[in-house]
Amino acid sequence: MRLSQVVIFGLAVAVAGCAGSESGIRILSSNGEGPDEFRIVPSKPLSAPENYAELPAPTPGGENLTDVDPVGDAVAALGGKRSATQAGAPSSADAAMVNYAARKGRQADIRAVTAAEDEDFRERRGRFANIRIVPTDRYNEIYDDQHLDQYREQRRWRLGGAKTPAAPPKN
Repeated sequence: MRLSQVVIFGLAVAVAGCAGSESGIRILSSNGEGPDEFRIVPSKPLSAPENYAELPAPTPGGENLTDVDPVGDAVAALGGKRSATQAGAPSSADAAMVNYAARKGRQADIRAVTAAEDEDFRERRGRFANIRIVPTDRYNEIYDDQHLDQYREQRRWRLGGAKTPAAPPKN
C-alpha cells in the first residue's frame, strides 16, 4: 500500500469516528432547522362538560379530557370500544378470543424476550455498524435476510396449487 492510500484511509476512519452522537439503526431526527412536525400534538377543542360532578380529579401527569387518543379514536371509528385500548385484563367479550389464541400456551414476558433476542441479533449483525463516514439508515442492511420476497413466495404457493392474488409487477 502506498503512503497516500494509508493517509486517506486514516482520514476516513477519523472522520467516521467524529460522526454525530445519534445511535441506532434508524436515524429519524431532523437537522435542527425548525420544529419537528411529528412532536406537535394538537389537543381537542375546549368544551364545557355536561355535568361538572362527573369530571375526574386532576392528577399531575394524568389524562385530560382534551388529550388526543388516536388509537382510541381509530378503534371507535371502526366500530370498536374505546375502552379496549386501555391496559388491563381483557373484557369478558374478548375472553373467548384470548383463550383461543392462547390454547397452545403463552409466554407472559414475550416482549422482553423478543427485545433481548433482537438486541443480540443486531449486535451480531452490526459489529462494525458504527464505522461510517456519513450517517446511514442501517435498518434494511441489518434485516435484509429477514425480508419476505413476495414474488418467490407467490411462485412457491402457486406451484403448490394454491390460488394467489396478483402481486404488483416487478420494478
